[in-house]
Amino acid sequence: MIRLFAAVLCLMLAAPVFAGDGQIVARVSISEQKIRIFQDGAHLYTWPVSTAKAPKITPTGTFTPEFLSRDHRSSRYNNAPMPFAIFYRGNYAIHGTDQIKRLGNPASKGCVRLHPDNARVLFTMVRERGMQNTRVIITQ
Repeated sequence: MIRLFAAVLCLMLAAPVFAGDGQIVARVSISEQKIRIFQDGAHLYTWPVSTAKAPKITPTGTFTPEFLSRDHRSSRYNNAPMPFAIFYRGNYAIHGTDQIKRLGNPASKGCVRLHPDNARVLFTMVRERGMQNTRVIITQ
């Protein structure tokens, strides 16, 4: 019995320690123009965003990222820079913007815009933890 306990203890000490499953949730509030980032249920960040300006829309719902693009440029809007893009529904993405002064107010064509420094942080988290472990939740 003591040998079994010692063996189990050795395995536990040798195993890498993870603080949960690494689940990332990016919760966007259109009415507040904010994004809140959670990892394993713990709130890490709250940042201002810009979502769609009327008559465009930012779709609401729960999404799993479809692909990542570090240095993306828009094929729809004059090659506009979309650094650290996390695409979650076709052409819709969370990404950095060069229009920082507009953050906190609706200004996009439908994407969720972030300060490029914040977009980099979120992009890195998603890349490290995996798109399958990430949820994008967008509410009114």
